[in-house]
Amino acid sequence: MKLLHKLLFAIALLMMACGIWFALGKPWPKSGSNDDSEPYRAEATRRSIESELTLTGEVAPAFQVDVKPEVGGKVKEIHAIAGQQVKRGDLLVVIDDSDLLTEKASAETEIRGAELEVDKKKGNYERAQQLFESKLISKEVFANLESDLLIAKNSLQKAESRMRTVEDKLRKTRILAPSDGTILDVYVNPGQVVVGAASVNSGTSLMNFADLSKLLINSHVNQMDYSKVSPGAAAEVLMADDVENPVRAQVDFIAPVATVKSSIKGFEIQATVQDPANRLKPGMSVSMTVVLGKADNSVTVPIAAVFGDGGDRVVYVRNGTNVEKRRVSVGITNLSFAEITAGLAEGEEILLVEPRTAGGKS
Repeated sequence: MKLLHKLLFAIALLMMACGIWFALGKPWPKSGSNDDSEPYRAEATRRSIESELTLTGEVAPAFQVDVKPEVGGKVKEIHAIAGQQVKRGDLLVVIDDSDLLTEKASAETEIRGAELEVDKKKGNYERAQQLFESKLISKEVFANLESDLLIAKNSLQKAESRMRTVEDKLRKTRILAPSDGTILDVYVNPGQVVVGAASVNSGTSLMNFADLSKLLINSHVNQMDYSKVSPGAAAEVLMADDVENPVRAQVDFIAPVATVKSSIKGFEIQATVQDPANRLKPGMSVSMTVVLGKADNSVTVPIAAVFGDGGDRVVYVRNGTNVEKRRVSVGITNLSFAEITAGLAEGEEILLVEPRTAGGKS
């Protein structure tokens, strides 16, 4: 009895398999057929396809800068916090200006003294000029008094120049936002001593500032795919938590020199995010699909139907019981389909596997 049950169960499975096969519209392979690939066939049809390249990347602001002081000193006030949006010219940080105010007072005193000296030397020079014209003093005495006046004027110019330098430093103790944007991070606290940025050192970073109205996707393309990507190519950016709503982007820059990243030699590329209102944030890792080409209403076949034959591309066309190996020209491809630009007509039937024998022209 158990043996009978097993036999009936096996027959039921066989009938189910036959039903599925015929439901798919594929004939059962004939015993002894020279073309045992006959069931694996498709039809050349018209459709629109896109060739795409998928890359990984990271979101970054188009404009980002570390805000640094131009003068050193103690941080007196901080007027911004991380995440705060600011306008161009808004006050961010105030550096203690006590020492500079003392230096300014000293410069003012020096200027007043230099002005008095100039007035004195000028009076001596004017009186000497009258005496020299009346030939009451020698030319040497007159020349010395003229030199004293020029030296006094030079001292006044130095004092005024020092004052301008001090006033410029005082203005730089108030650090302003370079443009409209967002504070990403603040690195210092009130009371901390900072170093001014100069040609001999990098200075202390006060905060990181960025304009988030324009975002970039920084990515790296393998050198094998480098020639396929061109500036202006459209792209879609996907986030791991929202793959159903891609963000539009456009490739704007491709590096002219190859670099190595993650042990892969390739080229850095940048794509500008086109959607003004998006959910991307700096530092996020994303997936970016770059459109390499598009074919509208073109004759296409499954990518599995195209085979290599030396340096040519061929398909196997089925015509009744005959199979013809035919040379074709292939346009753009994606993971599923290939565009056939020449050699195959819409509606022709092709094989998805190479037959053991193929008649017709090659």
